[in-house]
Amino acid sequence: MRKLYFLLLVLSLISCKKDAPKPAPAAVKKAPPIILTDERKVEVDTALLSTFKSETLKQFYTSSENKTVWGNLKKRQYVLSQLEKSEELGLNPEDYKASQLEKFEKRISSLNDADLATYDILLTYSFEKYLEHLYKGKLDPKKLYTDWDLDEKTFDVNSVLINAFNKNKLDSIVENVQPKSIVYKQLLKSLEIINSFPDEDIATIESLKKITLNDTNNAVINIKKKLLFWKDMTGKDSLTDKYDQKTFESIKKFQARHGLADDGVIGPGTISALNYSKERRKQQIIANLERWRWYPNEFAENYFLINIPDYSLNVVENQDTTLVRNIVVGTSKRKTPIITSVLKTVVFNPTWTVPPTILKEDVVPAMKRNRNYLAKKNITIYDTSGNVVDPHAWNENKPNNYRYVQSPGYNNSLGLMKILFPNHHSVYLHDTNHRNYFERNNRSLSSGCVRVENPLELAEHILDDPERFSKVKIDTIIASKKTMSFKITKKYALYQWYWTAWSKKNQLIFRADIYNLDSDLYAKLRD
Repeated sequence: MRKLYFLLLVLSLISCKKDAPKPAPAAVKKAPPIILTDERKVEVDTALLSTFKSETLKQFYTSSENKTVWGNLKKRQYVLSQLEKSEELGLNPEDYKASQLEKFEKRISSLNDADLATYDILLTYSFEKYLEHLYKGKLDPKKLYTDWDLDEKTFDVNSVLINAFNKNKLDSIVENVQPKSIVYKQLLKSLEIINSFPDEDIATIESLKKITLNDTNNAVINIKKKLLFWKDMTGKDSLTDKYDQKTFESIKKFQARHGLADDGVIGPGTISALNYSKERRKQQIIANLERWRWYPNEFAENYFLINIPDYSLNVVENQDTTLVRNIVVGTSKRKTPIITSVLKTVVFNPTWTVPPTILKEDVVPAMKRNRNYLAKKNITIYDTSGNVVDPHAWNENKPNNYRYVQSPGYNNSLGLMKILFPNHHSVYLHDTNHRNYFERNNRSLSSGCVRVENPLELAEHILDDPERFSKVKIDTIIASKKTMSFKITKKYALYQWYWTAWSKKNQLIFRADIYNLDSDLYAKLRD
């Protein structure tokens, strides 16, 4: 009966089924032996271990010859303090049974052997779960999204934990397993900054028309309150309904922090950003912390870093940003996928083959209205034998029986250049025939590929061969209108990722969540 009681107790403490880790593959790496101290230790019942359904946990206690390991007060208190402070890293302490473990700790001196074993196992299980979450995230992006191509991060938590345990270096383990990227550290700082703000209770701002300098509008009162709250406006303000110069300058600061056109005009985008509460912004930061734990911990020596919601591409070489480009990304309907890859080829004067989605949604309806639609765009129709098809002989009932290829040129949909990299989504970086799009503030406008501003300069930079690929020689290639492909010999990784929050110089920076991912991710993290 006593064993049954403890079995039931453990089951009540473990997270519900969906939170419990899946059984690891059979070939779990053998963990190093645990060096036990002279503190009180008792036998661990293997039946108790089995209730956690974790091969990793079994291996951990195999390394201690199935004896409890957390007899040392200092080691135990370090683990407990870390679990209690997990909120500072955007995690939920109750995912790691922090309050239940604390109750065990308060009764440590009176625990019998069975209680002590239960406590010991639960402490190990919770801390390993915590370290796993810090290293690679709580959730699996492959199960959440169909268009996220990230390599799975593997983590030998037993080796990491036992080595730190044996060398009395537990105090550095939490720091060591987290991502080292600047953005991740900026997000941790963002969480610290936003937690320093007081509670907020400002009414929702409503305005049906744009508000410009010197306008009078009742909405301006709450706009000023928001600006004062977020410290974009400093000092005291009379809180009148007049949109005065001081408020105008403060709005421009706010707009710049949120990636909006900083023109001082208060339109729907600015109103929407102002209406985000402190709590909602905090949740956005936490969602972004989770995302950064999915990404690789180590960056290549040279890489392209694309932030989709920021519409930006940074070329980084030897830890130095050498080029920055504005980009156009996919719409919410045709999202740009999240990809980690390697750049392979530059293609000058590319042809463009109409992809299935654009064929179905754009080309076929347009062709049914006007058979000259494709000819005007310099697109040729080919049948399955490679023969050119006259637009008037095109069978509108069988549009998939043809290929639709646009000839090279300045007005080609891919522009004058594209950069290829391996991926499962048939996307690439390229020029565009809509070059005016880069002047827009909201650049979620493409069909999924990333369009790059001033692409020929980018090609010259990454091909890195002044003799073969000077500006003059690239211009000559372009003038030939012949499609030419060249291998990129310098190795560049591509990180095409998504994040909507960070901090800079102690200022919170946010971007519009163009694919509406943040709130849903936060809800799943707290589920």
